[in-house]
Amino acid sequence: MAKLDVGDLKVGQVLQATFWPNPKEDSRFTLRATHLDGQRAPKAVLTSDPKIVAGAPCMVRIVTIEKPERSDHGYIEVAYEGPAPFAIEGIYLDPWVARKLQVLLESGLNILLDGPQGSGKSVLVRTLAETLGMELVFYNCGAVIEASDFFATIQVRASESGSPVTDFVKTEILEAIESASESPDKRYLVFLDELNRCPETARNALMPMLDSFRRVYHPIEARFVPIPDNVQFVAAVNRGSSFTATFGIDAAQLDRFAPLQVDYLPGEEEVKLLRRRHPDLGRPVIERLVSVASAIRQSDELMRGLSVRATEEACIYLSHPLMSAMSGEAVLHEVIKSSFCGRFEGRWDDPTSEAGAAWHVAQRVLRETKD
Repeated sequence: MAKLDVGDLKVGQVLQATFWPNPKEDSRFTLRATHLDGQRAPKAVLTSDPKIVAGAPCMVRIVTIEKPERSDHGYIEVAYEGPAPFAIEGIYLDPWVARKLQVLLESGLNILLDGPQGSGKSVLVRTLAETLGMELVFYNCGAVIEASDFFATIQVRASESGSPVTDFVKTEILEAIESASESPDKRYLVFLDELNRCPETARNALMPMLDSFRRVYHPIEARFVPIPDNVQFVAAVNRGSSFTATFGIDAAQLDRFAPLQVDYLPGEEEVKLLRRRHPDLGRPVIERLVSVASAIRQSDELMRGLSVRATEEACIYLSHPLMSAMSGEAVLHEVIKSSFCGRFEGRWDDPTSEAGAAWHVAQRVLRETKD
């Protein structure tokens, strides 16, 4: 993890920190933190501010930096400045991403989450809606073929006489817009998942919905209807040469969103997540899995990343009685071949394939981390 340089800090600067009881009983400070804005602090961060609650992330202001020229002495004294941007149970957010996300949500802007597969975009949106008390409307854009599919679908059924009858059925998006107009006290979060997996021409139907006019064409009533202020839009995309069956997003469409880059969890946060979900697995096993996954993600030989779903799947394997009853490195190796290497082209035993390259990286890390 990156470590802050004391020269980057100054009195009056506001940063995020999480405090715990100070283990030094003779200190005049009751609380202590080791990190600022997610990076290791160059000195102990101390405070006795009664507004700060142990274990709860908060924003603090630097009051003094004692002995900045000494690397082995001194401390950073801080005071409470305000609540942290977001503290969502079970979700890790980079401090800068958390700040930007809160600004965008409070401003009502359209948000575009751009990040690798399995980096938690969908989980983030779902958890945000639950935390903020918003009605989540999930829409899979990958199923859209024509522009009208965003708002209504056509279904053909037989009438009583046997002749075909055409019905227009509203989509979840159109239903949410109408419900929001009838319930101004409720907030709606419309999630456009896999936005760039539908044709660009179809996405043109969203342009008036996402710009300052905020209206959509109602295909059943043949008129434009306004979108109330209690509806906000979030989209998710995977962009890059490793993703097939996707379409480009032109400048005009992209400009309707505030883009926000998200990435995989830091290693230590992924370990925490997996330990919460799989308490029966020991920390050393989970740490080795995450170390292998991190090395594969950072490998220059591989064209795609490795999702958190892969490490979750590996933990499910290792937690099952059929696997946990067995011991030794062979079990861990077999699980990694399936859950990690199996997500790449080729076979793990073919060194010329991507799967083989992933297995080569995995073997190196497994050797380095073996007791």
